Amino acid sequence: MIYSDKVMEHFSNPRNVGTLPDADGVGQVGNPVCGDMMTFYIKVKDDRLADVKFQTFGCGAAIAVSSMVSEMALGKTLDEAVKISNDSVAEELGGLPKNKMHCSNLGADALHKAIEDYRAKRAAGVRKGEAQVAHPAQKTDQGCPYCDGPIEGIEEYCKKCQVELEECAHCGELTNKNAEECTHCGARIA
Repeated sequence: MIYSDKVMEHFSNPRNVGTLPDADGVGQVGNPVCGDMMTFYIKVKDDRLADVKFQTFGCGAAIAVSSMVSEMALGKTLDEAVKISNDSVAEELGGLPKNKMHCSNLGADALHKAIEDYRAKRAAGVRKGEAQVAHPAQKTDQGCPYCDGPIEGIEEYCKKCQVELEECAHCGELTNKNAEECTHCGARIA
C-alpha cells in the first residue's frame, strides 16, 4: 500500500491532537467494519473555528485524515468548514488508496457533526431565551429580513410586516418563525 508523502507526514506528525474540555461542539463517528473512531472538538468565536482538536483511534490513514481535516478547518467560518468534503480531504493529502477512502469520509463527517452539535446547542439556548437575553442589543439592531423594518424587543417581532421571527439553528440569522425553511440558508425549521 503506497501513501503520499503528505499522508506519511500527517501520520508521523499529526497536528491538533487532543481534546477541548470546554468545547463548543463535539462530533464523533466510527466505522464498525475497520474499527476507526474519530472525535472532533471545536471552539467557535465570531462564527469561525478558533480551535479544532481531534482524537482518532485507527489506522495511519485515519490519523492523517484527522490531522488534515483539523488544519483545513481551523480559522474557517462554520459555513466554509461544512463544505470540507471527503474528496477535498483526499486531494489535500495527495490521494488515498481506494481501500482507505472511507477514512476521508469519517474525518469530514466528524467535523460536520461537531458543527451540528454546536449549532444545536446554540439553538437550544435561543429557545430557552438565554441568547436573546444575553444579547438584546444585537437583536434589536438587526432589521427584519423581510421588510428591513425594526425588530421590537426580545420577542423578535416586526411591527412593520407583523412577522414573528426566530434565530435559525443552522445559520444563526433571523427567519420567519412559522416558515418551513430558513430565508437565508434554506434549512428546514423544526
